[in-house]
Amino acid sequence: MNTEKKLLLNELYEPYQHCTNCPLGTLGRTNIVFGEGDTNAKIMFIGEGPGQQEDEQGRPFIGRSGQLLTRVLETAGLKRSDVFITNIVKCRPPKNRKPFPNESKTCKQLLLLKQIGIIKPQVICTLGAAALEGLLEQPIRITQVRGRPIELGKITIIPTYHPAYILRNAKELPQLLKDIMLAIRHTK
Repeated sequence: MNTEKKLLLNELYEPYQHCTNCPLGTLGRTNIVFGEGDTNAKIMFIGEGPGQQEDEQGRPFIGRSGQLLTRVLETAGLKRSDVFITNIVKCRPPKNRKPFPNESKTCKQLLLLKQIGIIKPQVICTLGAAALEGLLEQPIRITQVRGRPIELGKITIIPTYHPAYILRNAKELPQLLKDIMLAIRHTK
């Protein structure tokens, strides 16, 4: 863990501890879920937004989807502590709905792009269409782009399925693992 990067992230988060810059800040969130993991991570995972358990505990991907992600990472030879995990939006959308474009764009500008700039990952693995749409600010069909590298400056984006989708469609689990293995290969 890089102490300087950790300090930079803490400085970034401090003004947003009680953020109300988008509607999500006033719709009943319990905690802002900034993200966690290795500040020197070569791979950053970006999901859609916190769910109920994440909102309650202030940590990303700790519910059923997160447990699946952790198992897939371990199968691929990584620990959660080897990567950095965050979401497009840092506050839970009501009823886990997809974040609205203005919510994604606001959080992306205020926090996400700065997180990326501090951590400087080689690869960003987006989990689900909403994460990639929020990052690129354009509509995406995940079934058409998953597993296909997208170059964004010096960073390679590897889009893949969201673990919540895999929980409902177990037959796609090998594709998620394949995409994460591809992300790992892009760090070498």
